[in-house]
Amino acid sequence: MKNHTIQKLIYELVSKLFVFPIYKLVFKGHLFGRDNIPQKDSFIMVSNHGSLLDPPLLGHALGRNISFMAKAELFKIPFLGFIIKACGAYPVKRGIVDKNTIKTACKKLSNDNSIGIFIDGTRQKNGRVNKPKQGAALLAFKNQKLLLPVAIVNSHRLIRFKFFIPMFSKIVIKVGKPVQPPQSSSREDLNSVTMQLQDKINNLIG
Repeated sequence: MKNHTIQKLIYELVSKLFVFPIYKLVFKGHLFGRDNIPQKDSFIMVSNHGSLLDPPLLGHALGRNISFMAKAELFKIPFLGFIIKACGAYPVKRGIVDKNTIKTACKKLSNDNSIGIFIDGTRQKNGRVNKPKQGAALLAFKNQKLLLPVAIVNSHRLIRFKFFIPMFSKIVIKVGKPVQPPQSSSREDLNSVTMQLQDKINNLIG
């Protein structure tokens, strides 16, 4: 309980002192669909992925302590590594989601911590969901948790240069209505829910 309280405090401090200025002042961040965010129980947030900054930006905008599966290499990046670790992220080896990763995710969900998963598993150049993985649906079934589809728009093109002058894109985050977990762990049920999430997220992106 003590560790959970300390983690929550660190998360709040990092979110307000470091992430807020980046999200609101630099990228003019705006959130739509706040009413769709569950406020009592933990959930699995599922999103598209376009930038290394997606985890802290999404966590701050949604206003919930969300722990992300993040590539192990990200923890070695100065400042970014500090932020994602402080925000409760846990490392995943590139291309591998092993039993320990799943166990960690299930433990966080059982302790009333929400988790975030980028459904493609890696960043996409066009910022959309292209080749979704079934991991989020499987975790939802195992833990009987709602899946929350979220679209982060423009994160794949955060900074552009015009005549060598940096131009910052406006970040828009859209939250869809929660999706029920699969009825079973069969390939058909997992695929059905995964495709539903892909459609919802891409429709939110527009």
